[in-house]
Amino acid sequence: MPRRFALFVAAAMIGGVLAGFVLNRSVGDPAQLKQIADALGIVTDIFLRLIRMIIAPLVFSTLVAGIAHMEGAAAIGRVGAKTLGWFISASLVSLTIGLIMVHLIQPGAGMHLIADPVAPGAAVDMSKFNLKDFVTHIFPKSIAEAMANNEILQIVIFSVFFGTAVAAIEDRAPAVVAVVEQVSAIMLKVTSYVMKTAPLAIFAALAATVSTQGIGVLVTYAKFVGGFYVSMFLLWGLLVAVLVLIVGPRALKLIAAIREPALLAFSTASSEAAYPGTLEALQKWGVSRRVASFVLPLGYSFNLDGTMMYCTFATLFVAQAYGIHLSVAQQITMLLLLMITSKGVAGVPRASLVVISATLTYFHLPEAGLLLILAVDNLLDMGRSATNVVGNSVAAAVVAKWEGQIVEPKTEDEVIAENAA
Repeated sequence: MPRRFALFVAAAMIGGVLAGFVLNRSVGDPAQLKQIADALGIVTDIFLRLIRMIIAPLVFSTLVAGIAHMEGAAAIGRVGAKTLGWFISASLVSLTIGLIMVHLIQPGAGMHLIADPVAPGAAVDMSKFNLKDFVTHIFPKSIAEAMANNEILQIVIFSVFFGTAVAAIEDRAPAVVAVVEQVSAIMLKVTSYVMKTAPLAIFAALAATVSTQGIGVLVTYAKFVGGFYVSMFLLWGLLVAVLVLIVGPRALKLIAAIREPALLAFSTASSEAAYPGTLEALQKWGVSRRVASFVLPLGYSFNLDGTMMYCTFATLFVAQAYGIHLSVAQQITMLLLLMITSKGVAGVPRASLVVISATLTYFHLPEAGLLLILAVDNLLDMGRSATNVVGNSVAAAVVAKWEGQIVEPKTEDEVIAENAA
């Protein structure tokens, strides 16, 4: 079944591109093309709504269940410290690779653009980007509101408090733990139903994008897009090499195990869409439930490797396009700034654009440069989303190894039974 599903996804991607190309060439009226794209977008929107419907209860139930089975607050703190330590290290590596590669490839050199006073402020919501709002926004004022808005970071905070309290109770509140585990098993089953519609959503999403933008946009930004994807594959290779070094040759099987969620994230440009499949794949490979259900939700807020690398790559691309030189000190400052700001935009629409826009403003770079990347942002978002899945999977496997929580591989039925036990 998994292989057949992967074939369906691949066929949907190819079919979507071909259908979009045919529509783009055969329909001459842009307004009519937009109507067709909007109609196709209904399918994609429904699929993503179904995925978002699952995220909040799945994150809450799996995280609480994982924490409740830990030995206590000391174990939670130990795993949390190791997880955050890996996240910080991976973040610095991702940002640095983006910085080095954009200097080597020079995608913006030779464009010789002149600063345009028109800023694309309408395209990016900057209202949520400041330190005060970020810090206060981490803590939910209402868990119901956090779940309704799919605020993953807030759900994680509440789940950590809730799970720690359950673990601290002497009898571990067995009735509550049983309910949470049953909810987790039910949500995984609901996920399997929703995922059956993924190929249809992928076909619609790609057909809509290609039909309106055309394939020509890939030629216009070939150096920028190609350079980013080369950088992304370099990051993947480094992550896999470190994983093999820490875990051993078995790590290569993990990459095979997460190919479907990574492909889904790539084709839908949504890391959220891949969350349930990634969680299941990690448990099948052998990451214990307590580690997988703890590390993965945190990774969706603190370990966006693809997004961070893209931020440095795109920011310096804009500087190159306008012929603006940033000193080494400024570039180091930029890395540290992005290291912090990229942690505060999980769940914000066009999150990477928010970070890039703020960085451009901080370094007095032309904000209109954001328009240069808007045309291909959706295409690049596909790579960012897949990279985030790979990065979080590697993080979970590494922490599991450090904790001695890598177990024997499981079948899909064993994973479901474990979550229901």
